[in-house]
Amino acid sequence: MKEFLEFRRQQPDEAEKQQYNQYVKDVTPTHGLGSQMMKAFVTGGIICCMGQWIINYALGAGLDKETAGSWCSLILVLLSAVLTGFNIFPSIAKWGGAGALVPITGFANSVAAPAIEYQKEGQVFGIGCKIFTIAGPVILYGIFTSWVLGLGYWVLKILGII
Repeated sequence: MKEFLEFRRQQPDEAEKQQYNQYVKDVTPTHGLGSQMMKAFVTGGIICCMGQWIINYALGAGLDKETAGSWCSLILVLLSAVLTGFNIFPSIAKWGGAGALVPITGFANSVAAPAIEYQKEGQVFGIGCKIFTIAGPVILYGIFTSWVLGLGYWVLKILGII
């Protein structure tokens, strides 16, 4: 009986449960879907406008379309990595959400952030081992999926279906 009373004393009563639920409700941040979508739209739009400006500038400098696109990707990745290094990109991503994380800049951030975080562990065991902790699965499954689709295409081509 003593054990039951000890167990019963540890169980919260209804007033404590309601107080806890109110506390959780008070401290849980609320996010407006409309405002988050607008922030993502603005952030992604700014990144895309920067990319288009880079392409237009490169085309104006006499580069062909493919080379201009390559320079655009290169500059956006470099800019994202530098902003991640100065701890600016995480603030942009926090404010802009998917608008900053979906374009190529988000991928560059996902590669650079672990490298910066683990640099104190050394070149090999820190940066070398941890650089692809986030982006690695994306690269792995992307390559694997393209291999499977290529194999399927090859088999269908041999069978004369395609």
